[in-house]
Amino acid sequence: MIQRAIGVTIGGIITLILLALMTTVTIDQALTPVVIGAIAAWAWPVVIAFILARRVKQRRENQIEDEVQRQLRDQQGR
Repeated sequence: MIQRAIGVTIGGIITLILLALMTTVTIDQALTPVVIGAIAAWAWPVVIAFILARRVKQRRENQIEDEVQRQLRDQQGR
């Protein structure tokens, strides 16, 4: 977590400096997009992890439901 925060901060600062040096944009104009980009760079792994966790949970629930249905069919078949 700390490594990601440090990486995002350093990446944001480097992006800001390169943007200011390579274009005619002033640092004041470039600050907002760089901050938004840094927030997005920090947040996307959290969002992806949340989505993947939901998929795993749904898959597990489906497997449990399938097993329950199979056991009910087996009991009714006897």
